[in-house]
Amino acid sequence: MVAGAARCGGGRKQLSESSEDEVLAVLRASMGRRVLGVGSLGCLGVFLLYFGFSQASGSLLGQGFLIIAGAASIWLADTMRRATAHAVELTRRGLSSTDGEAIATFDEIEAVDRSIFAFKPSNGFLVRLKVKKARRWRPGLWWRYGRRVGVGGVTSASQAKAMSEIIAVLLFEQKK
Repeated sequence: MVAGAARCGGGRKQLSESSEDEVLAVLRASMGRRVLGVGSLGCLGVFLLYFGFSQASGSLLGQGFLIIAGAASIWLADTMRRATAHAVELTRRGLSSTDGEAIATFDEIEAVDRSIFAFKPSNGFLVRLKVKKARRWRPGLWWRYGRRVGVGGVTSASQAKAMSEIIAVLLFEQKK
């Protein structure tokens, strides 16, 4: 779809006229970034565990910290692996994950921010909501904290840009 209109039959159709369940954009984790992110966290965890268990002359507090940090890093790598197996979809209803979790309905979205100074994930964008929602985090894919939703991370920058532009067009059409 081109931002603003889609070719349908022989005429032009506005995005606001599309079916509510039609997927307008999909944001997936790119395989290279996914492997690099999960692999880096996993290797860090293995190294921290190795150093935590191999330092016989080190302090017990230091060893405990290294072991806990290593286990947390491996847990985070597995969490990222599971989260990035899914994708974020944009429909007329709003943003949702392919595992069925609703991230934000379109009625809750106030604005989208793609600026360089926005507190957003790498290769992503920030969505500001009208109401606070429960905190959620899918490492490498999206997070939600209060009235802000960050979408991106180990995702494709071009897919994220297209999705954010479609959201901006839908918000503009909704205000008309």
